[in-house]
Amino acid sequence: MKVLYKQTVAGLKMLLVLTVLLGVVYPLAVWAVARIPGLSDQAEGSIVTQNGQAVGSSLIGVDPVAKDPAHDPYFHNRPSAGSKDPLGPGDPSTSGASNKGTGNDDLLALVKQRQELIAKREGVDVSKIPADAVTASASGLDPQISPAYAELQVPRVARENGLSEDEVRKLVAENTTGRGLGVLGDPAVTVLQLNLAVAAARH
Repeated sequence: MKVLYKQTVAGLKMLLVLTVLLGVVYPLAVWAVARIPGLSDQAEGSIVTQNGQAVGSSLIGVDPVAKDPAHDPYFHNRPSAGSKDPLGPGDPSTSGASNKGTGNDDLLALVKQRQELIAKREGVDVSKIPADAVTASASGLDPQISPAYAELQVPRVARENGLSEDEVRKLVAENTTGRGLGVLGDPAVTVLQLNLAVAAARH
C-alpha cells in the first residue's frame, strides 16, 4: 500500500511538473521568441496592411475576384487545386496539391479548360500562356507568379485601370524579386503587392 501511495504521489508530481513546463512555460517561451524583432512579422502570418486595415498576407496567395468579370482590373495568382472553379479563388484555410500526375486525364482536361479561360480573359492565343498560369503550386496558395504570367496580364490591367502599359510594367518590375543569392530559384512577381501598387497608381 505504501509503495502504491509513493507511486501515485510521484505520478501526480510528474504530471504537475510536465503540465507547468509544457502547458505554461513552453507556450510562453514560444510566444516570447515570436515577439523578437525580425520574427514577429512571420509569427503573425506576414499580414499586409493598408491604411491600418489588413488586406492579405505576403505568404498566402488568394486570387482576387473582379466584381465584373468583363472588366477585370486585377493581376491574378496561379490557380489553386482546392478551388471549386478552374481558376479559383482557392480556400486560404486549406493547403495542398491535387496529387494528380502529368498523365492524369482529369488534370489534362482541367489545364486545357484553364488555358481557354485565360486566353479569353487576356485576349491572346493559348500558345502564349505560360505554364504557371494553368498549373497549381504544391501548396495551392502561391503568392507569386512568373514575370511571363505578369506580362501576359499587363495589357488588360493597364486598360481596366486607366494606366499605360509602360506604367504597369514599371510596377511589375518594382514588385519582382530576383534569384536568391543571385542563382537560386527564378524571378517572381508578388501579386498582392502588385495589385496594391496598381490601385495606388490609379488615384
